[in-house]
Amino acid sequence: MLILLLFPFLFLLLTATPHHVSTTTTAVTINHLQQDTMDPSELQTLYKIMETLSSDHKWRLSFPNPCKPTTSWTGIECKLGVTDSHLHVTRLDFGTLPNPTCKTTATFPPQIFLLPYLQSIFFFNCFTKTKTTLSVPKDRLRPPSPLQQLSLRSNPGLVGSISSQLFSHLPSLQILTLSQSKLSGVIPPEISELKSLVHLDLSYNQLTGFIPIQLCNLRKLVGLDLSYNSLTGSVPNTIGQLGMLQKLDLSSNFLTGSVPTGIQKMSSLAFIALNNNRFNGKLPVGLANLKGLEYLIMDNNPMSIQLPLELGQLPKLQELRLANSGLSGEIPATFSQLSNLTTLSLQNNRLTGSIPVGLGNLSHIYHLNLSNNWLTGEIPFDSGFLKRLGKNLDVSGNRQLCLNPLQAYDSVTLEVDVCNRSNTRVGNINSRVKPLKTSEGRVVEISQSTLFFVFFGFHLYLY
Repeated sequence: MLILLLFPFLFLLLTATPHHVSTTTTAVTINHLQQDTMDPSELQTLYKIMETLSSDHKWRLSFPNPCKPTTSWTGIECKLGVTDSHLHVTRLDFGTLPNPTCKTTATFPPQIFLLPYLQSIFFFNCFTKTKTTLSVPKDRLRPPSPLQQLSLRSNPGLVGSISSQLFSHLPSLQILTLSQSKLSGVIPPEISELKSLVHLDLSYNQLTGFIPIQLCNLRKLVGLDLSYNSLTGSVPNTIGQLGMLQKLDLSSNFLTGSVPTGIQKMSSLAFIALNNNRFNGKLPVGLANLKGLEYLIMDNNPMSIQLPLELGQLPKLQELRLANSGLSGEIPATFSQLSNLTTLSLQNNRLTGSIPVGLGNLSHIYHLNLSNNWLTGEIPFDSGFLKRLGKNLDVSGNRQLCLNPLQAYDSVTLEVDVCNRSNTRVGNINSRVKPLKTSEGRVVEISQSTLFFVFFGFHLYLY
């Protein structure tokens, strides 16, 4: 009788157990499947992006599950979501092998900002034939993008202005590179909204107008490159607020005025390029306080000042380029203390006096150009120094310079005469130095007898 009373409970217990096991197994299976798949809406957005960029018309069929590790395509990186167990696209990389290339009719896909987990975009040489603009979705209710890196390089088809809406949508952006394109218009003041920005490169475009003072509010900037545009006006003195900046490249614009005194507060600077502008007036005296400065490039500016003595107080300086800048006075003897100096370019100025003897003791120097000045006296370099520099030494165009007749200058080619006892020229001993031939870089004529590379960039980051 007792067994009959307990039977219903025994039956429920026996039937409930298998059902519980089955439910658990199904949940595990579903979760496992989710880990190999993308969210359907995100997948469709990715397909639209790929069809805009890729020449592979069968992309949907070839990659039904783009994020699956065994079938994923190069150029796409995915990570497993924390809350939903789906795979999400975190990086898109196009244009550089082995990553996929872009089709000739590719245009910039604004849907790319709708990928909710995307952190990095790198497009190199993607937009070449068809003109396209850098646009963002018009939906104002969309959530901010988690994007941290937006790098678009060598895209001559990328035209138009930089939309101010771009910045309000990218609060997490740390790297913005829009170089070597045909972007025009002004730099939007709204760029100051990118509070997390570390690297800004807008070089080699057609940007105009002033450098916005709001840009100086980007206190985390480490690299700033606005070179090879058509920017005008003076550099804001508030640029000194960028205390973390290590690279400042404003070269090849139409900037005017004096070099801002605020620059002397930027103690982290290692690279300054202000060449090919219209700067005039004195350099800030406090420039000598930038003890970490390694590159100072200021060629081709109508400075019309005396060569500053303070530049000899920069212990880490490797390259000093002040050619064609209207400089006068003598070459400071303190330049002989720049023990790390590799390049000194002072050609096409109005420098007078003798060449400091100590320059010949700089063991790292390999390029020295003092041509086309008013230097006088005996060249203080021995034959070993002249042979070591070879064609990278140019002292031509200084009519009162001459060589010590007691030195052996065999195989040395200089356009300089030998001194007589009264240090006057008595005859040319060698032929004109021939131009250097280069296989890469930008070749710029710096005198009638010498060519050399212009140092393009001190890249603290390779983005």
